Amino acid sequence: MTIHIGAKSGDIAETVLLPGDPYRAKWAAKTYLSNPKMVNNVRGMLGFTGIYRGEQVTIQGSGMGMPSLSIYVNELIRDYDAKTLIRIGSCGGMQPQVKIRDIILAMTASALSTPSSSIFKELNFAPCADYGLLSAAATAAAHKGSTTHVGGIYSSDAFYDERSDLNEQMTRHGLLAVEMEAAELYNLAARYSRRALAVLTVSDHLQTGEALPAEQREKSFGNMVEIALEAAFS
Repeated sequence: MTIHIGAKSGDIAETVLLPGDPYRAKWAAKTYLSNPKMVNNVRGMLGFTGIYRGEQVTIQGSGMGMPSLSIYVNELIRDYDAKTLIRIGSCGGMQPQVKIRDIILAMTASALSTPSSSIFKELNFAPCADYGLLSAAATAAAHKGSTTHVGGIYSSDAFYDERSDLNEQMTRHGLLAVEMEAAELYNLAARYSRRALAVLTVSDHLQTGEALPAEQREKSFGNMVEIALEAAFS
């Protein structure tokens, strides 16, 4: 057990999927894993371990934002020896070719700051995905027929961001989408020599104002979970 994860030794798999929402973790575990067992409910941040096609998988909520994700990923790696960590979550589209329900595979994740910024000091470290996971996820998405985009994203510290000038520059420089966790996940994976990837579903769009209705989100997010699971074991 750790401060934030109540799982016992052996309860956490080497492969961990990380939705921000703990209830999405519960839904994904019950939908895609055989015999899912709750292994964490500390502070309501639910985690489940089960079997996917003969392989053990943990699906653990990570909360909203990089500081929250950093807590769970640090403990998953340092105390439970997780080796493959895949964020599954929603994002906001930033390019005209990116549409609602499309899949984004984050090759890189830019940020104004992360919990790791103080370590790097003046260095603008460029965190990136594990290439093997990225390639496997792209193949899995193609087999599913999902409309998929591979490229850079932006991990924001603020959900209600009023920096229209910054959004314009990120769009100008080709960033595909914005979310709130991937950059720190990639930092930690690099620090501890682990595999990491963010597989994201576009739930809304900064340019068009479109948004996926709440009742359609679970069905649309299913592709993302399946792609992440396929990539983890390819």
